[in-house]
Amino acid sequence: MLLVTGGCGFIGSNFILDWFAQSDEPIINVDRLTYAGNPLSLASLADDPRHHFERVDICDQVSLERLFATHRPRAVVHFAAESHVDRSIHGPLEFVRTNVLGTATLLDVARRYWQSLPAEQAHAFRFLHVSTDEVFGTLAPEDARFDESSRYEPNSPYSASKAGSDHLVRAWFHTYGLPVVTTNCSNNYGPRQFPEKLIPLMIVNALEGRPLPVYGDGMQVRDWLYVGDHCSAIRRVLEAGVPGELYLVGGDAERPNIEVVRTICALLSKLRPGRDYSALITHVADRPGHDRRYAIDASKMKRELGWSATESFESGMERTVRWYLDNAEWIASVRSGEYQRWIETNYASRS
Repeated sequence: MLLVTGGCGFIGSNFILDWFAQSDEPIINVDRLTYAGNPLSLASLADDPRHHFERVDICDQVSLERLFATHRPRAVVHFAAESHVDRSIHGPLEFVRTNVLGTATLLDVARRYWQSLPAEQAHAFRFLHVSTDEVFGTLAPEDARFDESSRYEPNSPYSASKAGSDHLVRAWFHTYGLPVVTTNCSNNYGPRQFPEKLIPLMIVNALEGRPLPVYGDGMQVRDWLYVGDHCSAIRRVLEAGVPGELYLVGGDAERPNIEVVRTICALLSKLRPGRDYSALITHVADRPGHDRRYAIDASKMKRELGWSATESFESGMERTVRWYLDNAEWIASVRSGEYQRWIETNYASRS
């Protein structure tokens, strides 16, 4: 069995559904169910005996110890994290708590569990830590893409907390020998993403005729990775990744934010005609310290593990927009009063 943290979040829920589409190996899903954790994302697994859900905070050492002792996982896939840059600017300490203290707690519980295993099981055990390209800071237009040798230069409270978690994972490998692997991915998009992030926020706002707020000039460049491709990369790293190594996972799809928003408007005009969605685009004040460009060189994944992204930006975006059009109930379930308060906090004062 796998122990997956943050399995009710965006990438975690997609990973679990993708895993069960190809495997009968059970998963213990550990999630605190914060605002971004939505059990409805896994509603199709309600009666599936392969899926075991536990509402546990990864900072809760005692509960984690109980889960490891009870379920005896062969591997950990660690998604659980506070992940939204804007939220980290408004409330950085929660990011430090979950991403740094939570990861340290999980690592140490996993270490002691791993040290108790028989030799053969200990040799096969893996701790896969899912991180982000944002830990490497920002790139100029002419700079080479990030690779596994890139220097850590985080610029936001979010990316700094994730950098801290990456360093802890590295330390547990070098100090204790815990067989860890780390993946650093580019910007994910796809079904079940909480609508505070760019792509689902634009889709939801456009469908309601609300402004589409674009930070600054909209020329911040990201490498966009379809979540299904990310899930396949994680499976491959879990299967064949070398302990102690980093693997960068990207979609080879650099696009400026304004182009992403225009792509969404064009797709909605095709799939839900009747409104000039592009007229809703509204440039607002940029956020503090906004990184200008991220881009990933995923050649190590291709060279050593035989993986590369298969979804193009165009096909992935159409699949994503169609999913949101077809899942109004899911959208309604996550747009709680807390969500509305956050939108007001982050956007109301921007001109």
